[in-house]
Amino acid sequence: MRAKLDELVTAALQRGAAVPAFTCYDFTTATAVVEAAEETGLPVILNVAPKTAATRAGQRLITALRGLADGAAVPVCVQLDHASDLAVIVESVRSGADCVLADGSALGFEENIALVREVWAAMDADGGPSGRGSAAVVLEAELGGLAGDEDKAFAAGDPGHAGQEAAGLTDPAQVRDFVERSGAQLLAVAIGNVHGKYKGAPQIRWDVLERISAETDVPLVLHGASGIPADELLKARTLGVGKVNFNTELRTGILATLEAETTPHRADGENLQGLLGRWNATAREFAAATLRTLGD
Repeated sequence: MRAKLDELVTAALQRGAAVPAFTCYDFTTATAVVEAAEETGLPVILNVAPKTAATRAGQRLITALRGLADGAAVPVCVQLDHASDLAVIVESVRSGADCVLADGSALGFEENIALVREVWAAMDADGGPSGRGSAAVVLEAELGGLAGDEDKAFAAGDPGHAGQEAAGLTDPAQVRDFVERSGAQLLAVAIGNVHGKYKGAPQIRWDVLERISAETDVPLVLHGASGIPADELLKARTLGVGKVNFNTELRTGILATLEAETTPHRADGENLQGLLGRWNATAREFAAATLRTLGD
């Protein structure tokens, strides 16, 4: 069933929980994630990567995910993740995305605010909801910079890739002003988390998160959660983090399954249906375990 992201996450925080968001590059994975949500009776978020959304096939995937979400027995949001191209954002909302991460984290502070406001304006100009109505598209923004790549699982700190130590932490002193002037309804923060794999143990700056949480009432978002221990994810929930993004662990599990299962399924009469079933099972098991960790 359709749900508004901000309301979904706020409700989770009120019961001491958080909602996971899983990046889905294909319909098989998305189906598995929704099945896991229905199995656990918990809400979930389907993320679509900006490189996916920039293609015609990606827009068709968003439409398919919208139908999957609307037919689900639990609340499901479809989000365009890490987007900065206004044309792709507008097209994605038309295709069925009901929330967007307007990502200006690579920009300066004022330019980041301007991008989020431009996205609001683009939604209005397209004839959609203005952002404050009951049917509004919900905007997440990001303040601070995360190292790594959302779509590739390089270990942070590997040669040629941004290291964990290079991430620009969110400045708590900027948070209140940023949220008020941008109109962001959720805020993704950089507190030592990274995209991709961690090199060594994650070094989460709890002191920074505590200061951020004291500056705003909007739900906070933790990106790059793959590899962060469960007890730390649970601690983040107590400090205003109501949405947690997963990508790398899901991709890694799926690829490992395909590597292990392709040869026997090829020998079994090129049994593609069976191979897809194993793919689904891997994604569903990971999603269900994550949903229970964050939602219980």
